[in-house]
Amino acid sequence: MSTAGADRDAGLQPERTRLAWRRTTLAASVVAVLAMRQMLRGSGSSAEVGGAAVIVLLWLAFLGVAHRRIRALASVRPRALAPRAALAVVVCTAGLAVFAVTVVL
Repeated sequence: MSTAGADRDAGLQPERTRLAWRRTTLAASVVAVLAMRQMLRGSGSSAEVGGAAVIVLLWLAFLGVAHRRIRALASVRPRALAPRAALAVVVCTAGLAVFAVTVVL
């Protein structure tokens, strides 16, 4: 029996995953822009400006992790996503979701 690594198609699965990261990055960007727009349409209070700053920081952190993962997937043998990076993505996504809910309500 051969090992799973020897039979693995190095082209299709990483490509699909890379495209999924790009779609997720685009969706996070849209959410961040809409949340920023809604936050800054208000009175301009310090809470709104602070919320906008947190949105930008979460979005930049997500973009950083996604960009590193997309670059890693371009290699012949991409490594697994590090647990720390996965946690960062979860925190950023949850933070943007919380801001989306607060903006809607």
